Amino acid sequence: MNWKAYYQGKPLIIATKHRKEEVIGPLLHKEFGFQYFASNQIDTDLLGTFSGEIERNVSHIQAAREKCQMAMEIHGVDVALSSEGSFGAHPQLMFVPAGTELLMFMDRKNEIEISVQVTSTETNFNWKEVKAIHELPPFLEQVKFPSHALIIKKSREDFAHMEKGINEASRLFELVDKFLKSYGSCILETDMRAMNNPTRMEQIEKLTYQLMDKMNSLCPHCAFPGFSVMEVQRGLLCSQCFLPTQSILKVIYRCQKCFFEQEKPYPSANYLEDPMYCDYCNP
Repeated sequence: MNWKAYYQGKPLIIATKHRKEEVIGPLLHKEFGFQYFASNQIDTDLLGTFSGEIERNVSHIQAAREKCQMAMEIHGVDVALSSEGSFGAHPQLMFVPAGTELLMFMDRKNEIEISVQVTSTETNFNWKEVKAIHELPPFLEQVKFPSHALIIKKSREDFAHMEKGINEASRLFELVDKFLKSYGSCILETDMRAMNNPTRMEQIEKLTYQLMDKMNSLCPHCAFPGFSVMEVQRGLLCSQCFLPTQSILKVIYRCQKCFFEQEKPYPSANYLEDPMYCDYCNP
């Protein structure tokens, strides 16, 4: 099947209330011809909020899947796209903040589900307890205020006294002064909702290109989209001791429809690994 011709003109619902369609939609329209739209009938916050008042109790991928299913059900369309993000400490780099973004494309009529995910240190994610006005300037510069909005709270776990989307200095200083007089301190957090965070929007846009690459990757056997790496095998040999390392020896592509597999050895184009990455030579 010619999937680009098939999707030409088809409606695509983007399950977001935070204006992500502004960066995702035009790219998918140009590549596949989708007629995209976002919905004001879908409250994606029900699956979790960055500010913490609603916890996400499912995995990234399940939350994205539920958003797609919810959108298709409400609007009666067969094709949907959703995004899911989370922020915290980098899984390998101690004390370095990181953001994880996931995009999912779903076509329920053709039973297609394609997702891409990336973890990046390109984020302004941060928070600070403020006890005096003079503490603000260094933090505001660090988190790129006012182009990137902030959230103010009484405390980290207090969601009753909170305001989001603060992107004007006068309003911020007014609120901080009010909180300091009332409570003695306050918490400032980066507002990680996409429409209030240009850095996050940039990461979502970059990830959309990866999603389109994956959608354009067709199974050599049945031409089903989403033919991609489903498994990696480690064990690339060390160039000094010739023992296996944790580096990737080969990757396995697999079709989600016919399960055809294709192995690609030495995906990094290195036939031996540098000893610095060897657990024996560099324990």
